[in-house]
Amino acid sequence: MSDMKLVVVGAGGRMGRTLVRIISETAGVAVHAAIEREGSPLIGEDAGALAGIGEIGVPLTTDPLAAVVGAEGILDFTSPASTIEFAELAAQARIVHVIGTTGCSTDDDAKIDAAARHATVVKSGNMSVGVNLLAVLVERAARTLGPDFDIEILEMHHRHKVDAPSGTALLLGEAAARGRDIKLDDYAVRSRDGYTGPRPQGAIGFATLRGGSVVGEHTVYLAGAGERLELRHVAEDRVQFAKGAVRAALWARGRKPGRYDMADVLGLKD
Repeated sequence: MSDMKLVVVGAGGRMGRTLVRIISETAGVAVHAAIEREGSPLIGEDAGALAGIGEIGVPLTTDPLAAVVGAEGILDFTSPASTIEFAELAAQARIVHVIGTTGCSTDDDAKIDAAARHATVVKSGNMSVGVNLLAVLVERAARTLGPDFDIEILEMHHRHKVDAPSGTALLLGEAAARGRDIKLDDYAVRSRDGYTGPRPQGAIGFATLRGGSVVGEHTVYLAGAGERLELRHVAEDRVQFAKGAVRAALWARGRKPGRYDMADVLGLKD
């Protein structure tokens, strides 16, 4: 089978450059096109040269429609508005759309679901194998320990991250909620300030830290009377996110349209 032709969105950014590099190192995939935003000073630059792997003959462009012609998949770690645009293009082209974008609203997710009627969509708050395995452990722990254990999720990212809580924190919160057979939105506490009163029974709390160059750190606390369990993941490099995204694209190739996540890709729902 020929290499899967992938479009990298935001190819001039930190994550985009990492994706280009990982694609070049992975058998069975190739960079088909590289997209950047209008007005970027990097337009016309070679995607491989920017990624530090040497020229690959793929210049950065602002034309998404031309980029998807002949492509088999889109790798997208951008913004909700951009992701919706590419979801529509993926649906029109009936190709794979791997989404690592976080901060999507309920309306955004509805549009992605609509696109998934024609595109094969893999969307996750985190593409790494470790985090998705952590989510399975969190769900199991929440189910086993029950409501007598309070759940708090602490996350820290670099100063440039624009959404909070992180997509990964929400992924872990959803896992905890599934373990308790509840809806996260009904029990999530995202901020505390002033006189808050006692902690609500069954709450799933979130705390957010931002600073420096932290790639991503997440700790799930399950605190009971006299004992505490801490489940933690530390991301030291963006490489694992890129590897997960490429793995997701290859997994999705040839599958029927629909909405999938990394737990599907990794077989964690079996």
